[in-house]
Amino acid sequence: MSEDARTLEGRTIMVIEDDFLVALALSMVLQHAGASVVGPVATAQEAVALLEQDNRHIDAAILDVDLNGEKSYPVADALTLRHITFVFATGYGAEALDFPYRQCPRLQKPLDHQALFKALMAS
Repeated sequence: MSEDARTLEGRTIMVIEDDFLVALALSMVLQHAGASVVGPVATAQEAVALLEQDNRHIDAAILDVDLNGEKSYPVADALTLRHITFVFATGYGAEALDFPYRQCPRLQKPLDHQALFKALMAS
């Protein structure tokens, strides 16, 4: 069994990612690490609606910054209001984030799984 197996056992992680293959691979990594995955969802509007309508407890979220040209900040705000830990996943540096979001946890794509698991366990 690999080092990643069961690292996220019992955790529910929401995946917000617009690239289908990235979302699929990320979901598989999270499931292999023992997490239950909510999503993936590909738009900010869909993610916020899911947060408002779904009664499942979500421990943490992975949030792509750019969702088909739309910023995911409304999702970050909705997660913050619900006290849900999240990490931005982006191919861009911190300076690409709007100023109020530059202090949020951010990981560079392609994601390092150990760094991701550590960020998701910060809640």
